[in-house]
Amino acid sequence: MMLELLVAGGGIAGLAAAVAARHAGWEARLFEQAPEFTEVGAGIQLGPNATRILREWELSPQALHAVAPPRLRVRDGVDGALLALMPLGADFERRYGAPYLTVHRADLHSALLAAARDAGTRLHPACRVLEAQERADAVALRTERAKGVEGDALAVAEGVWSGLRALVAEDGAPRSTGHLAYRGMVRQQDLPPLLRSDEVTVWLAPRMHLVTYPVRDGEWLNAVCVVEGTQAGDPRSWDHAASQAQLDAALGPVCNAVRERVACIPEWRLWVLHARTPVAAPGELARGRIALLGDAAHPMRPYLAQGAGMAIEDARELQRVLSVADGRVIDVPTVLRRYALNRWERVAKVQERSERNGTVFHATGPLRMARNTALRTLGAKLLDQPWLYR
Repeated sequence: MMLELLVAGGGIAGLAAAVAARHAGWEARLFEQAPEFTEVGAGIQLGPNATRILREWELSPQALHAVAPPRLRVRDGVDGALLALMPLGADFERRYGAPYLTVHRADLHSALLAAARDAGTRLHPACRVLEAQERADAVALRTERAKGVEGDALAVAEGVWSGLRALVAEDGAPRSTGHLAYRGMVRQQDLPPLLRSDEVTVWLAPRMHLVTYPVRDGEWLNAVCVVEGTQAGDPRSWDHAASQAQLDAALGPVCNAVRERVACIPEWRLWVLHARTPVAAPGELARGRIALLGDAAHPMRPYLAQGAGMAIEDARELQRVLSVADGRVIDVPTVLRRYALNRWERVAKVQERSERNGTVFHATGPLRMARNTALRTLGAKLLDQPWLYR
């Protein structure tokens, strides 16, 4: 009889966990509180550390409607000057064995959903997990639709506001970072030719930065503008409506090139960024038969573009350890401890580097001048991240 993984959460992390379980030879059963399996309209970047796993799972760039940008440009957001350039095309793929891709979140989510469904995952939308209880030989769930759902292990992938996280890590609610992410997209054909782009471009300015890149086979340009501030309303919602005037007021002393790109986005949505302190021990990622994945385990600030990448890595490591469990000689708690031991230091490092990048991106005064000098001098050597992408 096959072992079964229960998954709480039907986002990217949860679906990746289900796909991974099936590749490990386990049954998978996934519970999602929303009535439909959907993702919001926003782009994400996927480094080679994530895309090589997607390739292993036979999720091609074509299936993701992905773009492989030829280069990354970093510009000063105050005067518009070019600070650094890093090639991201064929040479980058040869160096790391997998491409750097930009995708729409919904396209990645749809591809993972199709892969999970095709692999035989049992999917339960509109079915929130209310409670989980670990027993000697199983995990039992109480959901909105049923009691007594049992499996051999539980993957918690409910996102940064996960309630089930407390089963493993009892550290309370995530904290606000004081940063707001405005997200929007525009069809490239609706842009003036000079504003169309097939590249990743980052504009760095005091207390803000703007990132643009193509998604959906290059037909759309995605924009993310992160500023410092607060937002009223439910902190658990990352999909607030936002006005152009609201963002304009938050930009500060930026150049016309930044303002032109912000002005071309027809609709902005607002995400209040929350975080936790970096993972400090393996016991924060797994306990007994329960493991945390993705933002439920280690919320990532967006300054290293690794939120989805770390969730996909989590799932691949889960696949590796589940594949050797037999429930008897090699039991489930043992392999989940191995999952936690193999992941905690890496995700902690990515959390720390992401937070540090936020300080550097939004630098003012002498730190800004030092950052710009370093980027002009070192260029791609400073931007490349071999420790992350290999």
